[in-house]
Amino acid sequence: MSDIVDWTRATAAQMAAALQAGEITSVELTQAHLDRIAAVDTDVHAFLHVDTDGALATAREVDAARAAGESLPPLAGVPIAIKDILVTEGLPTTAGSRILEGWVPPYDATVTRKIREARMPILGKTNMDEFAMGSSTEHSGYGPTRNPWDLDRIPGGSGGGSAASLAAWEAPLAIGSDTGGSIRQPASVTGTVGVKPTYGGVSRYGAIALASSLDQLGPCARTVEDAAYLHEVMGGHDPMDATSLNEPVPSCVEAARQGREQDLTGVRIGVIKELSGEGYQAGVEQRFEESLEKLKTLGATVVEVSCPSFTYALAAYYLILPSEASSNLAKFDSVRFGMRVEKATIEKTMGATRAEGFGDEVKRRIILGTYALSAGYYDAYYGSAQKVRTLIQRDFAAAFEQADVLVSPTTPTTPFKLGERIDDPLAMYLNDVATIPANLAGIPGMSLPSGTAPEDGLPTGFQILAPAHEDARMYRIGAALEKALAEEWGGPLASQAPELEVAE
Repeated sequence: MSDIVDWTRATAAQMAAALQAGEITSVELTQAHLDRIAAVDTDVHAFLHVDTDGALATAREVDAARAAGESLPPLAGVPIAIKDILVTEGLPTTAGSRILEGWVPPYDATVTRKIREARMPILGKTNMDEFAMGSSTEHSGYGPTRNPWDLDRIPGGSGGGSAASLAAWEAPLAIGSDTGGSIRQPASVTGTVGVKPTYGGVSRYGAIALASSLDQLGPCARTVEDAAYLHEVMGGHDPMDATSLNEPVPSCVEAARQGREQDLTGVRIGVIKELSGEGYQAGVEQRFEESLEKLKTLGATVVEVSCPSFTYALAAYYLILPSEASSNLAKFDSVRFGMRVEKATIEKTMGATRAEGFGDEVKRRIILGTYALSAGYYDAYYGSAQKVRTLIQRDFAAAFEQADVLVSPTTPTTPFKLGERIDDPLAMYLNDVATIPANLAGIPGMSLPSGTAPEDGLPTGFQILAPAHEDARMYRIGAALEKALAEEWGGPLASQAPELEVAE
């Protein structure tokens, strides 16, 4: 029998093994997480909706199937949280916006369907920046999520709810979306693991679109192996998504297992010159350098690579994203679904609804995007940004000729305080400077914990980028580094976070 006392502190892989061995039931496991949510989420606010009845119903079905001797998927019975960007039949889906308050979709996103087919109890929907626009989850229409490491600090964004649910031990796995770093940046500042797969590797059907050429769904977890298991559940070709890759799902779990053997002989690690230096916190860079030394001791070779166009990535991104967002969000017009503010004419009704339903950050980006796409400005702004995007893709191609993977700190700083940058959009945008290039190029990226910064004791992240379609490569190297670092921490970095006060 297992010696695990608190099952919410176990890894998803441990939970799956215990379920298969009959050491615990899915009902017991799911209830433990629901109890944890009830105890701490008033303070953390990771969830917008908790589906107690639905989660327990799935758990009972899994337990009955297992008792009857049915063959079940690997993660059957392991609970999960889902970012509120994914539509879920029968459950509210708001994308963190008041304009969709109370909307219950009539269908499931492809990833939601795959989670149900994997027989994983869905604990609920997690908080996020409105329509995934933000780096702190302060732009949610339903109030901010707080970082379990320090409740006065941000949990990252836009997927702060998913990352915080992991760091607060409310869920063992979660799903996020990454348009410019919204999986990796929250993972970095909460001491968890987040992966953006190759663009097209996971179906976007049923994910409420922000910027269609940048958006990608991916796994959030506390360990690289757990992320690998969830990646294999989520991935695969989907005829409902025109951008879906028609190729096999990468062998992420096997790659993670190979990585834990810690032989990286012959692996070339490329350090991106442009993603360090000015603007990067000293403690973040210190932990990054220490992680590089760990990789060297495992046999890897470290080289410096230069990607000059990365200097312009942030500016290009903040033209491409608003332009696509202004188009995607035009559908929220009060006519078909969502909020409706009645006025004398349909034009006035649309205007009043969008004025009341959208938050300030969404309005800011719609205005910017509409301007960039307007007659006379398209070539100067949106067209030029797309040319920079091509240069970034070329820089990546050249860099990958010199290295098997590229690395950098995931974020320039540890989590900042709530309210510190809310009135300074440019300062907020700079938080994504290291994560944005991967989205512009469509390549996969991973963030895993590299420790805590000496000056404030808060989490830092190590980013690994691989060529398109080579997602498994990240898992191998990430698992090797994770194991080397975890020997110092005694387990996942989240274990080092201060314990939250439990609500009475």
